[in-house]
Amino acid sequence: MTSPASRPVPPAAANPLNLRGAVDLSSLKQRPAPAAPAAPGQPGPGGQGGEGGPSEGGAGTPLRVDVTEGTFQELVDLSAQVPVVIALWAGYSPGSAQLVDALEQIVEDYAGRLVLGAADIEAFPALAQAFQVQAVPTAVAVVKGQPVPLFQGGADEQQVRSLFDELLKVAAANGVTGRIGAGGPGAAEPEAPPLPPLHQKAFDAIEAGDYAGAAAAYRQALTEMPSDAEAKAGLAQVELMGRLESLSAAETDALRSRAADEPDNLEAQLTVADLDVAGGHVEDGLGRIVAFIGRNFGPERETARVRLLELFDVVGTSDPRVAKARQNLARVLF
Repeated sequence: MTSPASRPVPPAAANPLNLRGAVDLSSLKQRPAPAAPAAPGQPGPGGQGGEGGPSEGGAGTPLRVDVTEGTFQELVDLSAQVPVVIALWAGYSPGSAQLVDALEQIVEDYAGRLVLGAADIEAFPALAQAFQVQAVPTAVAVVKGQPVPLFQGGADEQQVRSLFDELLKVAAANGVTGRIGAGGPGAAEPEAPPLPPLHQKAFDAIEAGDYAGAAAAYRQALTEMPSDAEAKAGLAQVELMGRLESLSAAETDALRSRAADEPDNLEAQLTVADLDVAGGHVEDGLGRIVAFIGRNFGPERETARVRLLELFDVVGTSDPRVAKARQNLARVLF
């Protein structure tokens, strides 16, 4: 059995989801390239950043590093100690550069528990391609070398702090509890407490890619304790993962086309909503189902409403995007 310190976390625990295989970093990690300093007179957002790459942790590591082909691998390696937030920006989008500066201030408040990497996608286009960037700014975390999508297109301070708090929970559950610049290299916080047996069984099943087994464990936990909010959220998360794991890229494209052509096709709308939420486009996914409910009546409306409530659990019932979707749902229902 996996120990609590290294147990897997359902990708949806980070807000939004980190689906397995969502981003392949291997080609970037294996690319040998010297560090590329910014050209004179062209610093990154804020006019400065970490000088060179991060060190092996500890007091000498900056909390903000400009991401280049030379520093990227070092940041990926550092993500085994602390979560690394990669903020992708571009010179043609002044708002994206401003957000990077705002993220730097927020990261500083976490006192070394996070490191920020600022990546200019015009200077490092391969990174934008690897992270499947569709808009700037985009933020993606890296934990133990694995990407965790955070947001695309911007977020306010409250949303960012909520995302960072959830990210730290995911990191801690995976044994990443270091702190940069405090207590020396590898300084760790107390180990997370052990999970209840059925929750651990679910995590072990997730690690093995057995989402049906994980769902069964969570259902058993809810049978024993119907008020178990973590089991309820975990069940919604693994059910989402199970619904999407077998979809190919071609099937995904076909479903998106069908959903665009057939706005009242329940199956297409629900599946694309799943894809949106899993891919970090939470408002799009929730809004899609709310719109369907507003247009349709009868049994399909109830099916859509139930799925929407499940996605609320996936995203997190305290998330402001869920609160907004609840308000919109109330408007179309009443």
